[in-house]
Amino acid sequence: MALSQQKFLKTLPDVLIAQLPPPLQGIKVRQPWRWLIQFHYGEPRLHYEVSRPRNLPGFELGFHCEARDKEMNLFMLKGFRRNLFEIKATLGESMEAEMWDRGWTKIYEVYPEGELTETYQLAVGKRLAEIIVCLHPIYVDLRNQVARVHC
Repeated sequence: MALSQQKFLKTLPDVLIAQLPPPLQGIKVRQPWRWLIQFHYGEPRLHYEVSRPRNLPGFELGFHCEARDKEMNLFMLKGFRRNLFEIKATLGESMEAEMWDRGWTKIYEVYPEGELTETYQLAVGKRLAEIIVCLHPIYVDLRNQVARVHC
């Protein structure tokens, strides 16, 4: 049975959290707009996101750096790019790291379109969990580097 996009996104957190290893299950959820959902570990502007990409079918899954500090966003992007070979070796060639709007940056992929069923939702949740498991240690390391510089 097909889900509405709103129900698909609203119920995705439970699906995702069940796929994460216990140390990462404390992820927080916010849905600032009905067409996307964000997941973070205490810094909402640095978050994992599921959203509809413009002009492409499917969902964008990835990590967004949307801090007000554009230099930090760029630092995070450069750090992820230094690890892009390993990230692609783990997650596949579909992962990209790039500048985005308003000085923001992101590392992401466009997950293929599918009918909004519970089976597809489980696949999206599993894929986002894989992305989080791969990217989160890199994020933590980069964020700690930023904290050391600013203290």
